[in-house]
Amino acid sequence: MESVEYHKMAAVEDDMWYYRALHGHIGRELAARLGPGPARLLDAGCGTGGLIRRLGPRQPAWKWTGVDVSSLACALAGDRGVADVREASVTALPFGDGEFAAVVSADVLYHLDDDEAALWEMTRVLQPGGLMVVNVPAHRWLWSYHDEAVHGRRRYGRSELAVKLARAGLTTLRLTHWNTLLLPLIAARRKLLPAPAGGSDVQRMPRVAEAALSGVMAVERAWLRGVGNLPAGSSILAVARK
Repeated sequence: MESVEYHKMAAVEDDMWYYRALHGHIGRELAARLGPGPARLLDAGCGTGGLIRRLGPRQPAWKWTGVDVSSLACALAGDRGVADVREASVTALPFGDGEFAAVVSADVLYHLDDDEAALWEMTRVLQPGGLMVVNVPAHRWLWSYHDEAVHGRRRYGRSELAVKLARAGLTTLRLTHWNTLLLPLIAARRKLLPAPAGGSDVQRMPRVAEAALSGVMAVERAWLRGVGNLPAGSSILAVARK
């Protein structure tokens, strides 16, 4: 991504509704399957460190390591208090086989020319029985200025992601869309209206809007926790086991 996008991310990901929802979904799935005991986790493509900053204090026994190919992202993550962050590609991780109980890939695969090579590499560093949590943008038809601004390569279908996880030696435990209730608004913004001057949609909304959007995400969170998967949405969340 361009340097401006990393600076935008660092400025908003602690508070913006999207990151709060994304990190919440990842945290829920990890906590349900890992439990509160000691575990080593990898944020593969950690960006400016928001996921680790949010989830780290919730489970003090978990030890997080972040990796990102961008030196700027690593520097910003370090400046924001992420203690263990390393500059490396997710297709060539600087770790031995089976070092981690869980690997997270949050909105990373769709930036890569070879996403399957990254999945193989992330699976390699997982312990037998370890967890992979992956989030990717959904629906090819939703491709827009946002994807171009952040140097995306593709958007995914649910079955496509399931096949790629299986090829990497992973068994899917959960595969669901989310950001469902807002999908019509997102589609209208990205397909019908002019692109914003700032490039991507990474920006904090006015306080009232942030509160409203967070409320919508709370409804979806309750559904995913208590009812089941969602059939459509702008993102896909997958949980798989090695």
